[in-house]
Amino acid sequence: MQLIVTDAWLAKSHAIHLSGTKLVLATLAASFVLMVCSAGMYHWVFLKGAREGWPIIGSLVRLVVKDEFEQRDRFMRENIDVMAKKLGEMQAKMTQIESLGERVAGLAGVSTAELKTKPGQGGPLVSGRSLSMDELQATLASLDQDTNSRTDLLTVIESRLFEQKIKKMMVPTQEPVVGGNLGSVFGWRIDPITGVSALHTGLDFPAEPGTPIMSAAGGVVVVQEFHPQYGHLIEVDHGNNLITRYAHVSKVYVKKGDLIRRGQRIADVGNSGRSTGPHLHFEVLVQGVPQDPQKFLNAGRAVQTQQLALAVVPSGPGVRAQSTPVALGGSARR
Repeated sequence: MQLIVTDAWLAKSHAIHLSGTKLVLATLAASFVLMVCSAGMYHWVFLKGAREGWPIIGSLVRLVVKDEFEQRDRFMRENIDVMAKKLGEMQAKMTQIESLGERVAGLAGVSTAELKTKPGQGGPLVSGRSLSMDELQATLASLDQDTNSRTDLLTVIESRLFEQKIKKMMVPTQEPVVGGNLGSVFGWRIDPITGVSALHTGLDFPAEPGTPIMSAAGGVVVVQEFHPQYGHLIEVDHGNNLITRYAHVSKVYVKKGDLIRRGQRIADVGNSGRSTGPHLHFEVLVQGVPQDPQKFLNAGRAVQTQQLALAVVPSGPGVRAQSTPVALGGSARR
């Protein structure tokens, strides 16, 4: 491509030769210059006119800004409505948790009168305006306060239920010889050695030598020794001045100071001490006074029967506990 430039005053002309590459570069340069000029004009005319309020440009800017504000407000409103819906769902769940907490508190023996946050509410639905951001924040703050109150209540309930569970585990209701027959019961009897009337301070469980002996409840071993009357003897302290005693045992699996759990194997049935045959002599002492262990074992059987009835026949009349056979004339006695 060839361009000819003519100077009318000097009567001269100048020829410019442009190849394809030069023509493309020239076009790009011209485009760049045009873009720079356009940006400068926008900055000088549009922005300056917007700041100074020129009639036409100012109106155009107000329309653009108004549309942007409306879009932003609509976007925020939609998000607030979604958050308000979620908040309503959370409040409904909090009401369910509150009702559940009150029922569980009743089982745990905890009064919830002082922990209730607000009375019941309800009524017909009448649609109204949407929540504002301030109202939404205030509702969230109230929900947070209710959550803290429910947390405190459930913490108290958890502590009380844990305490009840510990106490239950410390009461000797577990049979020391699983499936064993009962020999001599608690009370007055004819002593099998002397033949005279004597007080039998526990229960006898005749069994084969080596039969496992289980701890009737959790506790701490306070005595593990050989006694002239009881033979190899174990005493377990369950707290609250409650002690269980296991006598005439053979092999012992615990020692003094051991912390044991309910149902743990602590010894084997034997024939040590003042005994006429292999059996376990089991005692329960409260403040050092012998009690009838049968009362504790019967209480444990009643709880197991109730749990079995609820698990097997939830809506039925319940499952009766099988009676434990009693052998009054057993040969293994103390």
